[in-house]
Amino acid sequence: MIGTSAHPESTLVERVLAVLRERPWSAAELCHHVIGLPGAPAMVCERVAIALLGADPRVRQIAGGRWGLVPEVQGSPMLDECAFAVVDVETTGMRAGGSDRITEIAVVVLHRGRREVVFDSLVNPGRPIPPAICAITNITNDMVRGAPQFREVADQVLAALGGRIFVAHNARFDWGFVTAELRRARDLALDGPRLCTVRLSRRLVRGVRSCGLDNLCRFFGFQNGARHRAAGDALVTAELLHRLLVLAREEGARTIQDLAAIETRRMTSARRKRVATPTPPRADSCPEEMG
Repeated sequence: MIGTSAHPESTLVERVLAVLRERPWSAAELCHHVIGLPGAPAMVCERVAIALLGADPRVRQIAGGRWGLVPEVQGSPMLDECAFAVVDVETTGMRAGGSDRITEIAVVVLHRGRREVVFDSLVNPGRPIPPAICAITNITNDMVRGAPQFREVADQVLAALGGRIFVAHNARFDWGFVTAELRRARDLALDGPRLCTVRLSRRLVRGVRSCGLDNLCRFFGFQNGARHRAAGDALVTAELLHRLLVLAREEGARTIQDLAAIETRRMTSARRKRVATPTPPRADSCPEEMG
């Protein structure tokens, strides 16, 4: 913390600060699991949290009403200071830890509204691409035959990702494949913060029935001339992220911690009900863990 400040000093407050260093907590979670008031009503929990933490300059309420540490204490960088590595991979299938491999990867850096492709390459997967996948991506076995294997581009991928926030649409899918390839190529595993634009869209975008990439592009009026190609999808995902950052700031987000809190917060009952309503499936719809 910069400058002189005063804050309450107590064993209870220190216990609360310890758990807030891991992630933001709601007043109910703090009361039930840390403060020692299991079963306390929500209104009581809110009053207790305000009484205990409201005057503490190390703590503030963030998006969704949760309590979190201020950036100087938590070490969470400000959004305006962050560079985001927006990643898209095309693959031979869905099994990152099995026999499937990356066939194309692109990394687009988003920093203060500017988008730039810093890496884009076809990848020789070392196995045939199934015809159904070829039909979706328009990446053929002939196209990747002369492409580098992942181990040959691993250092360039690491350089593109280094020091930046990993972002992808269905981040678990892309993160899983990049991690699996790096493990095979360099015996390394990715580490660090990551954000999923599917999850953020579900919390921030109102009036959209599907958070698949095609539907969000239609909703916002984005143009993607290279759908299901790594650079095309990474560029439009970076454009989507830029729009989501604007919406997140409107909800008070200032740091990566704030953004992560939005991504992980529970959706309102009305929104859960709307999403659960059966609708015709869309071609771009998929679970969050799939790409």
